[in-house]
Amino acid sequence: MNDSMTHGVVIHCENLGKTYAEGKLRTPVFDGLELSVAQGETVAILGASGAGKSTLLHLLGGLDTPTSGEVFVSGQKMSAMSDAARGALRNRALGFVYQFHHLLPEFTAVENVMLPVLLGGESVPEATQRARVLLESVGLGHRLHHKPGELSGGERQRAAVARALVNRPACVLGDEPTGNLDEKTAATVFDLMLDLNREQRTSLVLVTHDRSLARRLDRILELHEGRLREVAPDEV
Repeated sequence: MNDSMTHGVVIHCENLGKTYAEGKLRTPVFDGLELSVAQGETVAILGASGAGKSTLLHLLGGLDTPTSGEVFVSGQKMSAMSDAARGALRNRALGFVYQFHHLLPEFTAVENVMLPVLLGGESVPEATQRARVLLESVGLGHRLHHKPGELSGGERQRAAVARALVNRPACVLGDEPTGNLDEKTAATVFDLMLDLNREQRTSLVLVTHDRSLARRLDRILELHEGRLREVAPDEV
């Protein structure tokens, strides 16, 4: 990936392929995928269960290793990096939001959101301040010291969104981030993600089954039979 291609591109994959192997059995998920996500762009990825959407997201985030092809994050080739360097890049440049919040139950909301900042080497006061500001921006200023078990489902997911954004990443990868919420709460969390996308120019790549939410993003892609194709909103 040359310098001209990296300008304004936060995630790029070339000829990406993934095949799972168990003994002599080979199960190809996809092969030859190409995808670029621009700064500030919002992208929905649709597809049937088992199509490989979560696998693709894990490859883009450096949580899994492709069988073939390359993934670039902020212009850096993930396969050329050590595990430690890849982890540092992931913490700095990417945020993750899952269907289930994955907050640490023994920590308060503010402590959960502080963690990525502390992992990045910032001081406790700096991490605390950044976490407080972001939690206040997602409407949880009054719940800073509550543990996940003391929060509602929507509050836990808003805290998870705050954690994903606390390091001001270039891109947030979401795997069904509203899939475990009722319709009203899902819409609230989704609106929040779009607001923060606009304010921070953070790109969003969201795997979702919710087609009404997908239509609100800049681009809609469908993963089908190992291929990504762009679809128009009126096709969804």
